[in-house]
Amino acid sequence: MNLKIMIVGVGGQGTLLASRVLGNFALKNNLDCKLSEVHGMAQRGGSVVTYVTISDKVYSPIIEEGEADIILSFEKLEALRYANFIKRNGVIVVNNQEIMPMPVVVGDMKYPDEIIDKLKQYTSNVFKVNALELAEKAGNIKALNIVMLGVLAKKLSLDKKSFLESVISLVPKKMIEVNEKAFELGYNN
Repeated sequence: MNLKIMIVGVGGQGTLLASRVLGNFALKNNLDCKLSEVHGMAQRGGSVVTYVTISDKVYSPIIEEGEADIILSFEKLEALRYANFIKRNGVIVVNNQEIMPMPVVVGDMKYPDEIIDKLKQYTSNVFKVNALELAEKAGNIKALNIVMLGVLAKKLSLDKKSFLESVISLVPKKMIEVNEKAFELGYNN
């Protein structure tokens, strides 16, 4: 396995936990993994990107433009912001949620239309997920990140049991049941 994954979203969506779950999964499967987190604004709502590289031996977690095998995006505009990092035949899994950035909120800019169509200019492998709706069905909208990981695990044909064990080992005990449901809903989406 040799994967370069970018997890993108906005602060507060759980991108950092998602990257730790991927790292845990890699280690459980005797693979090397390196993570690198980049925070836009240091508050909820700012752009966040995490580079996750999984292989037999990883020397650097940094992913350059045109190198990402997968972009896992928790928000549509963030997928578009980082689309130039995807390989030509890479996969973009994007949550259909729209979170308005401050320039849009104050009226200085307009939220772009037709983002999914624009993403398809970078790769034909774009998969839209209503992760917020599925997380709500699981019992907590904060489980959106785990829904997205379930979708990713299915798309990559990763060992479901091992992946779910990685989720369970990193979420608070009181949230295990919700996160198990969220993962299953994403996996079966």
